[in-house]
Amino acid sequence: MFRVYVSDVIPGFLQTPGYAAALLSSIAGFRGTPDDVSDAVVARIRRNAVLNHGARRFSFVLEEAVLRYRMCSAETMAAQLGHLLGVMDLQNIAVGIVPFSEQRTVWPMPTFTIFDDVRVHAGTLDAASTLTEPSQVELYARAFDRLSHGAARGAAARSLVVGALASLD
Repeated sequence: MFRVYVSDVIPGFLQTPGYAAALLSSIAGFRGTPDDVSDAVVARIRRNAVLNHGARRFSFVLEEAVLRYRMCSAETMAAQLGHLLGVMDLQNIAVGIVPFSEQRTVWPMPTFTIFDDVRVHAGTLDAASTLTEPSQVELYARAFDRLSHGAARGAAARSLVVGALASLD
């Protein structure tokens, strides 16, 4: 079971090649690291095949802002949002979107992924931390549950994605 919360970009598991390339190019430029974006995109998309293994379940909670941040061209973003709509139909994937209008019980926070109930990867500007202490994992699980509680799902979530698509014009 993967539980993924993202407040800033489309989660890596759900990225299209175009979106991933734009994002990773931006990161490489910001950090001043070598441009290995093509190889990184291929690896990311290959890794994303895990979504097609029905035995693995994914629950994503995205902030609505993720749908609207322009990390790439309007065409690339439209393809990304269309892909997100398609992924939302898969049986082993649940997508919730926290709307701007939701009364918050917990603040937006940096990206994190919970793997089963044993490990958390928490992102920061310069690195990702791996947390395995049960109390740490429980803290992130509690945050995920609260963030998930306010998330729109089903038709309401699809409506938010469609609204973001319409704003690209």
